[in-house]
Amino acid sequence: MNRTLYLASQSPRRWELLKNLGLTLLPLASEVDESVLPNERASDYCLRIARLKSQAAQAVKQEQQLTDYPILTADTTVSIDEQILGKPKDAQQAFAMLKQLSGRTHQVFTAVCVSFAGQHLDVVQTSEVTFKCLSHEEILAYIATKEPMDKAGAYGIQQLGGVFIEHLSGSFSGVMGLPIFETSALLKQVGISVL
Repeated sequence: MNRTLYLASQSPRRWELLKNLGLTLLPLASEVDESVLPNERASDYCLRIARLKSQAAQAVKQEQQLTDYPILTADTTVSIDEQILGKPKDAQQAFAMLKQLSGRTHQVFTAVCVSFAGQHLDVVQTSEVTFKCLSHEEILAYIATKEPMDKAGAYGIQQLGGVFIEHLSGSFSGVMGLPIFETSALLKQVGISVL
């Protein structure tokens, strides 16, 4: 049984989550324009980006005539007040994002696409995350760790950012960047079973 797939993602969290399932991962490039379209809803944006990554990765695979394994792509989008919070460009933007999330509930969407042998499967998993009220000092101390700088919404649930989370409704791994339940169901449809 095949347990090898291409992962078109730079995210160390996604690599770790899939490695923990005992899968063999091969890197594949998938550079895309991640600009938000006018009036685009966060869930629609998330799925569109994951699909664009999938198309880009398929083109690379074909161009390089690589072995035919399934391709997995994903995108995680944080949203509050109908606003998409991407990765902060600097400490000031990280502070503004964390201040906005403080004491409130926001949504985290993670879209996963799996393509193989003409099949194109995808799913969007939604989680609701509630932050405790953050003090000015807590936000500054967290930013000083540099953890927020490469993460959508300026926090990582699996690291120090987890101390801010009062309540989670949804998927812990989805907020990390790859919902394991939904991902394993997609992989099973293309012949990769994790158990």
